[in-house]
Amino acid sequence: MDFQYTPKVKDMQARLLAFMDEHIYPNEARFFAEIAENRAKGNAWVPTKIVEELKPKALAAGLWNLFLPKSTRAPQGLSNLEYAPLCEIMGRVPFAAEVFNCSAPDTGNMETLERYASESLKDEWLEPLLRGEIRSAFLMTEPDVASSDATNIECEIRREGNEYVINGRKWWSSGAGDPRCAVYIVMGKTNPDAGRHEQQSMIVVPANSKGITVVRALSVFGYDDAPHGHMEVLLKNVRVPAENILLGEGRGFEIAQGRLGPGRIHHCMRTIGIAERALELMCKRLNERVAFGREVARQTVWQERIAESRCMIEQARLLTLKAAYMMDTVGNKVAKAEIAMIKIVAPNMACQIIDWAIQAHGGGGVSQDFPLAYAYAHQRTLRLADGPDEVHRNSLAKLELAKQLAVPGDMGMPITRGS
Repeated sequence: MDFQYTPKVKDMQARLLAFMDEHIYPNEARFFAEIAENRAKGNAWVPTKIVEELKPKALAAGLWNLFLPKSTRAPQGLSNLEYAPLCEIMGRVPFAAEVFNCSAPDTGNMETLERYASESLKDEWLEPLLRGEIRSAFLMTEPDVASSDATNIECEIRREGNEYVINGRKWWSSGAGDPRCAVYIVMGKTNPDAGRHEQQSMIVVPANSKGITVVRALSVFGYDDAPHGHMEVLLKNVRVPAENILLGEGRGFEIAQGRLGPGRIHHCMRTIGIAERALELMCKRLNERVAFGREVARQTVWQERIAESRCMIEQARLLTLKAAYMMDTVGNKVAKAEIAMIKIVAPNMACQIIDWAIQAHGGGGVSQDFPLAYAYAHQRTLRLADGPDEVHRNSLAKLELAKQLAVPGDMGMPITRGS
């Protein structure tokens, strides 16, 4: 495995870093100020002007749709390994990925449409998403069942003639609060009598379909993430054309695995980006502050934490790059252990480093004057999103146990002392 970045990627890194310095960091405060101003006017669910102003600049800079590999509709798309270091840079600021049309859940939805949708669905929905004209949401999790086991999903997708009728309640539908959200990809059951993993299907649903109610926004540690939002959505007798089904009935789990693999790479690289920024902020703060007669940075407890943070970041990055490399070379199925590992390792690593950074900042660390509190809320959520830690650990343990069962000869016989 060679993780040396190619000249192409190094050039894009340099251009992306320059763009961040010129356009993203200087406007970070403005982004949150716009949302606060909209909220004060009575409606926080309004797209921010700053993001919309920066999108044409990102497109002109050739930093657009970088996440989508092997697509004739997005020829600028990179492999997972090429995109990973760029995704890390975007992850340093919460709104940056959207500026480059590389933000979730649109990236996962665009990959799903590219891989599994008909050409007519691609023309209708993928093309405007690639142009950044609309946004989307992914409706999978439900409030009434343990959604860590996706076979529990109860949302009904029933065929009636040339239509499917959808009934169900979803929540944590990220992006559904955005007024630009024009389309959902919904996972539900088409045949409850089929095999455990053949009951579910995915279907494309226009967001303005009759029978859809966006019930409320769910907050994350008090943050509503407007104008993006994580919404509870009720679907009551929603009718869509039968051709909106993706791949056919019973293929929902197959599609989910194809969708979530790249998404986990993206999440983990963005996580590494914010962990790097937290470490930088921690070191800067420790160098600036004096307590009990000397710089706080000279306290050995902080030197231990800084050193441990660097080790944790490097370990997580190498593991994530390995997973990206394997996805590119052998595919998601073979790389499932590595994908599970990064999803466990990266958010836990970031939570610890951000927590230390908050501690280094004292009261400021939990305030709006620094990006740390918001970053912690997001990273703590990632220990649940795309599958909780426990599910990934369970899957990983099963793979390890199966691997040992496959080893002939060594039955783990005890060694008798003195024999």
